[in-house]
Amino acid sequence: MTGIVYLVGSGPGGTGLLTQRAADLLEAADVILYDQLPGEEILSSLPSRAEKIDCGKYGGHHTLKQNEIEALMVDRAKKGHRVVRLKGGDPFLFGRGGEELETVRAAGIPVEMVPGISSALAVPASVGIPVTHRKYASQVTILTGHEDPTKPAPALDWKLLAQSRGTIVILMGVANLPNIAKALLSHGKNPETPVAIIERGLRKDRRITTGPLSGIGELAVQAGVKPPAVIVIGDVVRLYDPRRPDLIPPEAT
Repeated sequence: MTGIVYLVGSGPGGTGLLTQRAADLLEAADVILYDQLPGEEILSSLPSRAEKIDCGKYGGHHTLKQNEIEALMVDRAKKGHRVVRLKGGDPFLFGRGGEELETVRAAGIPVEMVPGISSALAVPASVGIPVTHRKYASQVTILTGHEDPTKPAPALDWKLLAQSRGTIVILMGVANLPNIAKALLSHGKNPETPVAIIERGLRKDRRITTGPLSGIGELAVQAGVKPPAVIVIGDVVRLYDPRRPDLIPPEAT
């Protein structure tokens, strides 16, 4: 009677950037455990016959704790169901997909991993900021702005990051942005390094705030920047130009 679990990434928003494999699995699912980040367009299209369980985080409040989500995945799969765990972006880039994979495997349940288009790449690209560019950046570093608070010490090497000539992309970093900027500056990062904060991804109400590294924390506070947002630090941000009329936005939710 054992079913199967699919760990599925929904991409950065909208059905247009949802992979075909993800769409097929959602249509055939018996149970869907979803976060809020996939967006209303995708969530409203979920099949009515499937059991749908909201696992999202709203205003800092988790609908379900991580261990409760994992227990539900295992429970429904052991009852013989096709279970889709639907997460925004790519579940294996700071999405706790690795933890869920370990739990499902430990329970002896078959599991398939279905990566999604990561917001770390897609969101900057959607506003005309490529994270790499032959003239500006030959490498990109993606990091979380919200490390596991139970770690005995931070895992990020701010000195190394400050010395990097490549692009830095930060997910889940809005609340900690002033500290991130301070850490980079204290280790020698150029204060004039351009920064872009892209709120709400590919949604129609997205907003972009730009400024130098030295002042971006204050600018973010003044603008009332709120998550979800992708933060891009580096010379590629100079390619962003809100005055250009020829930049066609991708499908928005």
